[in-house]
Amino acid sequence: MLVEHPLKPIYNSESKVLILGTMPSIKSRERNFYYAHPQNRFWKTLSKVFDEPIGETNEERINFLLTNHIALFDVLKSCDISSSSDSSIKNPIPNDLTPILKESKIKTIFTTGKKAYTLYQKYCYPKTNIKAILLPSPSPANCPKGIEEKLYKEYSQIKDIIDS
Repeated sequence: MLVEHPLKPIYNSESKVLILGTMPSIKSRERNFYYAHPQNRFWKTLSKVFDEPIGETNEERINFLLTNHIALFDVLKSCDISSSSDSSIKNPIPNDLTPILKESKIKTIFTTGKKAYTLYQKYCYPKTNIKAILLPSPSPANCPKGIEEKLYKEYSQIKDIIDS
């Protein structure tokens, strides 16, 4: 099924890092916000990394991101996808990241999961010339034992870069 990306990027002129997923999940599209599945560990992990609450509303989460100099978007503008499965993605069309990069201070890009990383490398890196850092997927589909500690350790790189 063809899915068009429904969400706007979140960033401002002070954003220092950009976190990219692949495409919003069904739950995220229903709730009109990034990483909105209740079992997704994205927000919980960022809250732990920054040692502060992220809030429950979209507005509180946007404020959290911008206050901490984080931009958030996805690699794909559209694709054929079955359910929310990254492995089913076909016919990907990338988002244009140029406006975000021109209007911010972003020097580091992170991807949440292997598929986002692979798509970024293929479609976006040739235009941005900014290498991406691969983070583990926070998706509930990625549930190996001990994933919370691994997520915390890997996602701590975000804070380290922002603080440097």
